[in-house]
Amino acid sequence: MAKKGQRHRLIIYTYVLNHYWRATLGLGIVLLGMVAAIAWLPSVLPQYTPPQVPVGMLWLAGAAGVFALLVTVFLLAARKSAYVQPFEKHLRLATPFLRINISYQRIIRATSAEMARLFMLERLKGQMRTYLRPIARQTVIVLELKGWPLPRWALGLFLSPFFFPDRTAKLALLVPDWISFSTELESFRGVWLNSLHRPANSPQSDLLASFTENK
Repeated sequence: MAKKGQRHRLIIYTYVLNHYWRATLGLGIVLLGMVAAIAWLPSVLPQYTPPQVPVGMLWLAGAAGVFALLVTVFLLAARKSAYVQPFEKHLRLATPFLRINISYQRIIRATSAEMARLFMLERLKGQMRTYLRPIARQTVIVLELKGWPLPRWALGLFLSPFFFPDRTAKLALLVPDWISFSTELESFRGVWLNSLHRPANSPQSDLLASFTENK
């Protein structure tokens, strides 16, 4: 069996960053547009009288606009870089700022659920409900764990609230093909479980096997 499986992209991570990069792009354009209107537009339109703003404030606004555009480029590059990938002894969860290996020993079970039922769409309000509505009918894989691989508060710094169905040790993983991911995960985990019950060969049995093979 292969030592590692395919990378399955984490849709939630991409989905959230899609909202952020649009916001930072808009902010950068607005700030740079304001600087251009105040600093350079009068040279093109002499009849235009811009508001009086200190030069230092213009430089600060321009720097903030450039920074917002740089953040936008980073978010565009990073939005599809988060994934989960099964290995021989663990499941890897990776984002641009977080990479953890979740041992199969820590996983109790993996189940499937609909996003809307898992997070109770009707109970959400405001921005959270807006985020969930377009993906409410998608199926998510839920890992029930014996404990967190990192403190819950630390994971919350890097992962969306939609990774955490409740306050217990569970992780919700929304991937493009949940059937493929589930099958691959159970296959790797099954091989690992079987290896735990397979008796280790003793030196005597290895020696006997070698004689048998040479006959």
